[in-house]
Amino acid sequence: MTSTYRNEIKLGEVHYRLSATTDSAESLTLELQGALDSGEVIADGCLRLPVEGSAAVGKLLSRVLGAHTRLRGRTSRYANANQPWTDSLDTTLRTTWLTPTDTPAQTLIRSIADDMQRSPTAIRARLARVGCDPDVPGRELSAAAATLLGSMSGTTQGKT
Repeated sequence: MTSTYRNEIKLGEVHYRLSATTDSAESLTLELQGALDSGEVIADGCLRLPVEGSAAVGKLLSRVLGAHTRLRGRTSRYANANQPWTDSLDTTLRTTWLTPTDTPAQTLIRSIADDMQRSPTAIRARLARVGCDPDVPGRELSAAAATLLGSMSGTTQGKT
């Protein structure tokens, strides 16, 4: 005996329609379609799975889609957050830090972070990697500190 459950929802400009059909005691077919008000289909898919696993797969889908939504919903206020560092960026950071100034370290870090569109924490961490003492503007790390932190004073090793 075949049975079908259908549900629809509108999210923004998209109408979603989901149907779940059991065509036997062994198989469940899920069909999803999303269409704009204009009728243009922007989401379409079909999933066939065993009936006995459907509840577990439903929970799995819910977790995965929920996690994806949370990740996509996180917006950084720093445009270059999670972007790779380049030699040019490292050189700019190093040059800016080593230029003589009377500006306190935290103030200078915040200023550089604003200019580079990165977090102050990212700037502070990167300073050590490019051989600069993040606690004292204008000062390089000692050779021992640079080695300990995985960088060498005067170089840009350790890119991540």
